[in-house]
Amino acid sequence: MIKKILITGIGGDIAQCVATILKKERSGIYLVGVDIHTQHGGTLFVDEFLTIPRADDASYLPSIRKIITEHEIDAVIPMTEPELGVLLPLIKDDQTVKWISAGYHVIEAGLDKLETINALLRFDIPAPWTRHVAHGALQFPCMIKSRFGSGSRGVFKVNSQEDADYFSSKYPEAIFQEYLEPEDAEVTCAVYRTKQNEVHTLLLLRRLTGGFTGWARVIEHEETTAMCAAIAINLDLRGSMNIQLRITAQGPRVFEINPRFSSTVMMRHQIGFDDVLWALDEAEGKAVSFPQIPYGATIVRTQGAVLLEK
Repeated sequence: MIKKILITGIGGDIAQCVATILKKERSGIYLVGVDIHTQHGGTLFVDEFLTIPRADDASYLPSIRKIITEHEIDAVIPMTEPELGVLLPLIKDDQTVKWISAGYHVIEAGLDKLETINALLRFDIPAPWTRHVAHGALQFPCMIKSRFGSGSRGVFKVNSQEDADYFSSKYPEAIFQEYLEPEDAEVTCAVYRTKQNEVHTLLLLRRLTGGFTGWARVIEHEETTAMCAAIAINLDLRGSMNIQLRITAQGPRVFEINPRFSSTVMMRHQIGFDDVLWALDEAEGKAVSFPQIPYGATIVRTQGAVLLEK
């Protein structure tokens, strides 16, 4: 039985949503949260909070190992891409603790947007053209984005060669990617694969607010569902991942795979897609079952505030 869980990046919204779900649905669970500073509300969501070095610091891994040992942690939920990159060898081979993750191959492909597209093409899945900025853009408009990381920060629409030259000099490690239309057909796909290879997909047509999904509606699209299942199987998904795509006139085209729980994790939970709880159940050897989620169900993100000091 999992009693103590370490959640990294607890200063972020996704980790706080995961902690909220666990506290609500798992009585008796003890949560240890870590982050690199204290200027956030993460302490409000866990039983114990600790500061740790940045993931790119040489002391990061030893600090995580020490916390796991000294606090007798049963399971770890890594929540940020930089940490996933550093923790990848442990996720693959370390058996001293349960790692709640999407699995080695999803993480490896999802952390690198160029590798994401290359992986899709290896699986004979159509994908938008994607090139390192050093190789130039194939056409305009197109997008330029960081090769690594996630979210809308550092993502720009490029309308001309002049724009391309400017952004290439500013972001020499970025990628150019095909501009996918229409903008109002963007879908965030929650994908879960059980240990028995059963795949469950939730398609959410979304509108972004401040770079996050602010509004979402459950939709049905057989071609997209089949594509998500094919990606899950080919990448040997273990648990949950998130696929970002647009449904174009040529069919769904994936532009990003998030190898972790999504920022929509609480929105999903509200309508019954409980990937956090399913992952924990499977880590404990329990079977999971998927509910019927009605098409048309609509969810919105809300915000709040808490006074820490006066």
